[in-house]
Amino acid sequence: MAHRRRGVGVGRAGAAVYARKAEELKAISLASAMETVEKLEVKLAEFAKTHKHAIQHDPAFRAKFLDMCAPLGVDPLSAEKGFWGSMLGIGEFYYELSVKVAEVCLASRSRNGGIIRVSEVKDILTQRGTKFSFADSKSKSSYSEDDIITSVKKLSKLGSGFRTINVGKAILIVSVPEELDDDHMEVMNVAEDDGNEAYGVVTTDSMERALGWDEERSNRALELLLGKGMVWLDVHRGEKKYWFPSLWKQGSATSNN
Repeated sequence: MAHRRRGVGVGRAGAAVYARKAEELKAISLASAMETVEKLEVKLAEFAKTHKHAIQHDPAFRAKFLDMCAPLGVDPLSAEKGFWGSMLGIGEFYYELSVKVAEVCLASRSRNGGIIRVSEVKDILTQRGTKFSFADSKSKSSYSEDDIITSVKKLSKLGSGFRTINVGKAILIVSVPEELDDDHMEVMNVAEDDGNEAYGVVTTDSMERALGWDEERSNRALELLLGKGMVWLDVHRGEKKYWFPSLWKQGSATSNN
């Protein structure tokens, strides 16, 4: 019995030693990881200083730089002041861009029900001659569709209903808080596929062919979209066609080229 007690005591003591050692290793690993992250942040700052002009004026390079920042938890967009804000000014740039994007979306809402292609927003801003300058630069910055998508993410943090959705090959900005369920998205995907009808158009027949839906389900999905102005109804010789203005304009432009 004595031998057993001694064995149990040694076992408990050994477990305690192992637990302490595990905690020590965890602490060392955490400290090492933090040191590595700090070194990477320093390297990232040096990279940003070296390539400041490219980050400010090359949209593709800027997108790659933001991808580099994300794993380190560095968000230059949220820092309008401080190191990143004063050095790059891209937080201010995205703020200005998000305001302009919101203006375009709100101005076009009566026409498209609050859904508009990212490419159309860029076209409108380009036609207006909209320019953006960084905090410490007199030269103007070019911007891309990726920049517009990033600016919408800033708007979405305000809980304003702004978000982007993927419909087929198109990326659309939604500027209304209305939630679109799976059926609504399916309808938009059918409209985006010009193999069914003209681009940007759906009918209950095309949805039956593409999705296997009956007329009741198709009409139920279209009801909200129609009520919110996201689709237009055209009745020709008794046939109802539903047009998505957010897609139709692109389809018309494509067919004219």
